[in-house]
Amino acid sequence: MTNKAHSQGSKKTIQGSMPAIVTPMFEDGSLDYPGLRALLDWHVSEGSDGIVIVGTSGESPTVSVEEHCELIRVTVEQIAGRIPVIAGTGGNSTQEAIELTHFAKKVGADASLQVVPYYNKPTQEGMYAHFKKIAESVDLPVILYNVPGRTVADMAGDTVVRLAGVPGIIGIKDATGSLERGTLLINDLKRAGHHEFSVFSGDDLTAAMLMLMGGHGNISVTANVAPRLMHELCVAAMSDDVKRTREIQYQLIAVHKAMFIEANPIPVKWALHEMGKITAGIRLPLTPLSSSLREPLKAALKQANLL
Repeated sequence: MTNKAHSQGSKKTIQGSMPAIVTPMFEDGSLDYPGLRALLDWHVSEGSDGIVIVGTSGESPTVSVEEHCELIRVTVEQIAGRIPVIAGTGGNSTQEAIELTHFAKKVGADASLQVVPYYNKPTQEGMYAHFKKIAESVDLPVILYNVPGRTVADMAGDTVVRLAGVPGIIGIKDATGSLERGTLLINDLKRAGHHEFSVFSGDDLTAAMLMLMGGHGNISVTANVAPRLMHELCVAAMSDDVKRTREIQYQLIAVHKAMFIEANPIPVKWALHEMGKITAGIRLPLTPLSSSLREPLKAALKQANLL
């Protein structure tokens, strides 16, 4: 397997705006699969370039293994090859991550998203061995996911450069929120000869700048509520259209900030419900958006012409 940012078989390119999609739930917490199918169709019609399912925004910590697998299966079935499906199959157990990734490949996902192991705090060598083992065990492209604000463990740039040389590892979602780190990583990868390894932003506030510096797209929370605008932002930034990039970024900047007024995905799920796109459910220990924050979030959506 090569390290190109495309899937097996169909060779679909993985780049651009890829919403880390929420998991629609009924108010009792059960999963709303018809709602998910409708949401997926909306994203395709609005121009999303890919879908990331069962990631942080999809409440991956609180879905069962059976639900996790069914969410991937339903998503692949509904998307039906129209855009790439990236399945969140990572975890802090290497063996469990391998098993979930096997399932994702079996049902036809185009790539897997593999988070840095959380809670057990692996060393850099442990991270390297973990991701290498997954890539060697399943013939499905791997996108690394570094989000130290959630995992505590933080993958160093040197470790990413090492992993870029492992066949099957095609990119990284950099959710550090540090433009400095992201641009240094892009530079280090190029200097090491890994020209086909993709760096995706995982931070909406800095994504436009990272793409202007050579990033390949954005795995986004904001794209849940503004898929067309985020697609246009990625197109503009990746084609060096600074003027249009700036226009869209300023249109959405209040939304980027509002998506994190409480822990993700609390605000984005409330926003999507307010927009009439999903049912209102969310699973404990997450709770619905605080009433005092609803008007500020609604104002941000209106400012961006999303309501």
